[in-house]
Amino acid sequence: MSTSFVGENPSNALKLPGRDCSLDSLPNTTSYDLFPNALSKNSGSKEQKTLTLRELSMLQLMNHITDKVDWQRKIHQEEIATKWQSEACSTDDLDMSQRMASYCIDELRYKASLYTAGASSGAPQSIIVFPGDVVKSDIAVSSQMKLLLQRAVKTFEGAIPESARDWHPGSNGKVWDLVHPSLFPLVYGRSRVLSGENTTSLSDCIERCGEGVVLPILPKKEAKYWFDFCGLSAYSNKFQWLPCEVDISGENARFTSYINNLHPKRERALYGLVEKLIDASIPLWNRTLAPLADRQYRQPERIKYTRVEYDPDPARAPETEGRQQREAEDENDYWDRRQEWIEETRKIIYPEPDAPFVPHAEPAKFDLRERYSKSGLQIIVKLANIQLTPENPCYDGGSWHVEGQMNERIIATSLYYYSSDNITTSTLSFRQQIDSQGLELDVSYPQNDHEWLWDIFGCDQDGYAIQDLGCVETREGRLLTFPNTLQHRVVKFQLEDLTKPGHRKVLALFLVDPNIKTISTAHVPCQQQEWWWEAAMEGQNRSERGHGPAVGKVPNELQDHILKNVDFPMTMEDAKNLRLELMEERKVYSKLAESTFEGHDTFSLCEH
Repeated sequence: MSTSFVGENPSNALKLPGRDCSLDSLPNTTSYDLFPNALSKNSGSKEQKTLTLRELSMLQLMNHITDKVDWQRKIHQEEIATKWQSEACSTDDLDMSQRMASYCIDELRYKASLYTAGASSGAPQSIIVFPGDVVKSDIAVSSQMKLLLQRAVKTFEGAIPESARDWHPGSNGKVWDLVHPSLFPLVYGRSRVLSGENTTSLSDCIERCGEGVVLPILPKKEAKYWFDFCGLSAYSNKFQWLPCEVDISGENARFTSYINNLHPKRERALYGLVEKLIDASIPLWNRTLAPLADRQYRQPERIKYTRVEYDPDPARAPETEGRQQREAEDENDYWDRRQEWIEETRKIIYPEPDAPFVPHAEPAKFDLRERYSKSGLQIIVKLANIQLTPENPCYDGGSWHVEGQMNERIIATSLYYYSSDNITTSTLSFRQQIDSQGLELDVSYPQNDHEWLWDIFGCDQDGYAIQDLGCVETREGRLLTFPNTLQHRVVKFQLEDLTKPGHRKVLALFLVDPNIKTISTAHVPCQQQEWWWEAAMEGQNRSERGHGPAVGKVPNELQDHILKNVDFPMTMEDAKNLRLELMEERKVYSKLAESTFEGHDTFSLCEH
């Protein structure tokens, strides 16, 4: 039996998965047009080339240097650059040779010239930290903008009574959700969705609350399995985070539909600041997405590794050297002992950059504004604080994850850390899926020799084809973008002064794949009963002029009765209960998705 969807939709009209067609449909596009996503097999390769541990050390060094104040000027000063190079080579926890450090200095001088030129040309002043691409900038958002955002959010926080603060479930009162997409999401079987080309706007999204048709809960078969081997659907048949619509056809980004859980009229100042943050994020997103948009692009290798070599290499020594066969010793026992001696004696030759630095090839130019100015962007917004106190002084960090499920079609994230106070250094870790088969083809290695895999790449034979890239500091004022092909997690941090409170505040933007539209706040009028009731009361005050919702004209003694007996819009209590359902569903999904991310491939070097 086929599933029926809401409304009639002509073939040339916009079709939305979950409303007009199945969740995994690709109306007006193909899987090849979509950006790669760690949640989907059908959207291009997510695997990166395996990096040597030494190249990862080089990335770590360059990340560390570009965290320094005025690095782009100091890197050209020979005395300072020599000092940085010397420190890197003498650091115990960093495997760094003189040649590697020299290469990094040359690369950073080139990047500094681009960085400085960007100040006058308008090019993005940002740094690619890790391939993928993870991009950081400490000046993409001005200090004035940061201050305005701090003030606006403080006012927003101050209007929320202590008793109404929304502490994230399971966070032990440490994570305050100011705006979170898991509250009042699209709920199949409950939410009302407009049909066809009918949409809401910022001015009428509350007044139109209750319009539309309730979408049915989709049968499981409509959510086709991606993780076949564990029986887990990458789609939810009950929930979806709601993005808002963003017009980028003009010079500045502009919301055309409401941010879910941020009042479209009371919080206009915050809306304007989030729009500015989108403007700041787009150039960084362009850099993050460019290598994914260019399917022919291959990430550069600073260190190429093609042959396993040892020095000394006792396997090549005459049989008269090393352990000798004992009298009456079994031949197999002797060769086992000799092999043991070989493995104990040999020293692997660690690779170096095989040539001085030259500028790497860049992916084809990619610009969200140029490519999607007509269709616009869909963005999910989140505002969250981590609040620590002397009683609760430590944040234990998060788990490895990518954002959302396939319903949301998230392809990239932008995080702006606009306020930090009295906390130890906070970082975000990244890891990538890697191409184990490509590595096996690229490297020539001795028969039955697997140890080099760990020594050179930090990977194990029969282990997961996963590689930790490292951490990026999430300091105040930093804007950070990265793709949904990488997993990330927040690393543990705590109060710096254990006698005082502290916090870390972040504004997150999740970019939906602009090649496919999803159900958004343009299609779902506001679902908050509180907002609807406030509008109704305003309508009551205007009722003598014949304006406002009809319920606003109901006598006061019946108002409480009405509120208690309507099942839509949702009460805050309903929304929080549904959020628990959503979180439980995604908790199960995330655990299996993490194991699937890890187990997508393993190293299994062939014997030859």
